[in-house]
Amino acid sequence: MSPTLDEIRRAPKVLLHDHLDGGLRAETIVELARETGYDRLPTDDPDRLRHWFEEAADSGSLERYLETFDHTVGVMQTRESLVRVAAECAQDLADDGVVYAEVRYAPEQHTTRGLSLDQVVEAVLEGFRQGSEGRGIRVGTLLTAMRHQARSMEIAELAVRYRDVGVVGFDIAGAEAGYPPTRHLDAFEYLQRENAHFTIHAGEAFGLPSIWQAIQWCGADRLGHGVRIIDDISVSDDGSAKLGRLAAYVRDKRIPLEMCPTSNLQTGAAPSIAQHPIGLLRRLHFRVTVNTDNRLMSSTSVSQEFAKLVEAFGYGWDDLQWFTVNAMKSAFLPFDERLALINGVIKPGFAQLKWQP
Repeated sequence: MSPTLDEIRRAPKVLLHDHLDGGLRAETIVELARETGYDRLPTDDPDRLRHWFEEAADSGSLERYLETFDHTVGVMQTRESLVRVAAECAQDLADDGVVYAEVRYAPEQHTTRGLSLDQVVEAVLEGFRQGSEGRGIRVGTLLTAMRHQARSMEIAELAVRYRDVGVVGFDIAGAEAGYPPTRHLDAFEYLQRENAHFTIHAGEAFGLPSIWQAIQWCGADRLGHGVRIIDDISVSDDGSAKLGRLAAYVRDKRIPLEMCPTSNLQTGAAPSIAQHPIGLLRRLHFRVTVNTDNRLMSSTSVSQEFAKLVEAFGYGWDDLQWFTVNAMKSAFLPFDERLALINGVIKPGFAQLKWQP
């Protein structure tokens, strides 16, 4: 029998690619807008607002998709709101069975009401501490710099400054086309000198050059999305696959791919779950992980992403465990801590579900 959604929710899961400003509860957005005086919401009815977010994200319009983040970021400009949003994020992930998560956000986007970058980071860390307490989840944060801005070095230094208290790495995000990762080479070189971890959004909206630069020029530990690596793989009529040099390098070096199936459909990176590159990449044993990207906009969870893959590809418990162990192996945690979660939590949890009567 294929794993059901309810069963998958009980499995211990790992999440590496989740945006804090893309996962708010609709009710929270309405309440925070009222408390902070934010008056630009399309509606103050939580159910209608939730539907508006989903509809805007599914519209195929990049402008409408980006507008959704104007509203979530708009209500995340005070210490209190950041603490609340982070705490609820940890609670929601724990309720979905996530045992380890790395949640990312761009500190520079939360300073319009006078918070300093350090105050933003400290508020989010406090929220994650509150929300994860006693819930069997550990949350690390990734600090994101925006590719179209010029503050990446500042954010990289911020990530290093807070890396011993909950910040586990660095990321860049934003439009790929016209904003190559090499524009931020000084930040990546600094992070490497500081022995710090970083991932780069690459190979989602833009193709192989974005992936190549992220890995070979910038030294990314992981690829955010990386869907377009499929462009370097040719599949014959008999199903056999030939990998180009970049694809072979990514697979052979075990560079993790932070794949977000539902989000990729919304951004046009894949036409359907059944046609998503994740199926081929899993068959070819790339280091594939399964993620949510923006839980509010995509109306999803890690469990729902897994359930969609089960339906599309016929995956069973062994496949879901393989994705999960991949993610835990790829986390920005010390090796012994990753191993403890794999052997002490993840494998026993999946074994219990696989062998339940």
